[in-house]
Amino acid sequence: MFENKTLLITGGTGSFGNAVMERFLNTDIKEIRIFSRDEKKQDDMRKFYNNDKLKFFIGDVRDLASVKNAMYGVDYVFHAAALKQVPSCEFFPLEAVKTNIIGTENVLTASIESGVKKVICLSTDKAAYPINAMGISKAMMEKVFVAKSKTVDPKHTLICGTRYGNVMASRGSVIPLFIEQIKSGKPLTITDPHMTRFLMSLEEAVELVVFAFENASAGDIMVQKSPASTIEDLAQALKELFDADNEIKIIGTRHGEKLYETLLTREEHVVSNDLGGFYQVPADTRNLNYDKYFVEGDEELSSEQEYNSHNTTRLTVEEVKKKLLELTYVQEELKGWRM
Repeated sequence: MFENKTLLITGGTGSFGNAVMERFLNTDIKEIRIFSRDEKKQDDMRKFYNNDKLKFFIGDVRDLASVKNAMYGVDYVFHAAALKQVPSCEFFPLEAVKTNIIGTENVLTASIESGVKKVICLSTDKAAYPINAMGISKAMMEKVFVAKSKTVDPKHTLICGTRYGNVMASRGSVIPLFIEQIKSGKPLTITDPHMTRFLMSLEEAVELVVFAFENASAGDIMVQKSPASTIEDLAQALKELFDADNEIKIIGTRHGEKLYETLLTREEHVVSNDLGGFYQVPADTRNLNYDKYFVEGDEELSSEQEYNSHNTTRLTVEEVKKKLLELTYVQEELKGWRM
């Protein structure tokens, strides 16, 4: 699939960047370019992997010139660079705009100018019915890449995206927090025991991007069906895995948090294509003939239900434990805990 090709990963030093890099590093790919602004993490990756296929570019998606500098000769782009933390985006919303929206526009502009064949933009469930700055900026990011996909022949540059739920044990997620609280003997802090979240491993997130790469058309948003768990069941599963008796402390919902996350809005669900384990949300192909918006409608749009973490498959505590044990991070933490 990537034989003798060059892949650029923006935000390449992050959790996803490392996972997708490991997925392809030992294949027949020609080169993987890691683009990020964190020279320390780049240096750590360079030393750890010590592989000539890996090339590192210091830059920021906010700076179009630095993106262009890394884009020459690139065949494919996985755009993962983003501000992802809900609280920080709430306090600094313009920073989310600069990275998540303008940064995406820069990546797409540079990709088109350099003749990149495919660009996959990574989004989040928080972009569906967004209530916080992070989700709003990601929703706008989706609008940007869908609109941009209409301005270029997909035979020249095909632009599409993925949307997925919580990636388990990724940087800043709740699983590492719970494990640290367990190890330090502190209470496990839960915002709302009834809050639900989709559960997806990094490997599954990578496979979603690969699926989009192989199957998406221009402007598509590809969504993987995922199970979910309540936060209380997730905490209980970790307590049982670590044989811990830490108390659970309810601290209340934080800034910008939802009771549940949505992967497909009702409006998207009704036009989506069910591909088995995935949904394909095609781009709206209407043009700027405003008359259509006033005189034409679709009665079916009110008949579909959204796809969210409350109505997807709900995992039991035992099932959550099984899924947690698939994570290398949890395996290593358990090994150290039991020594």
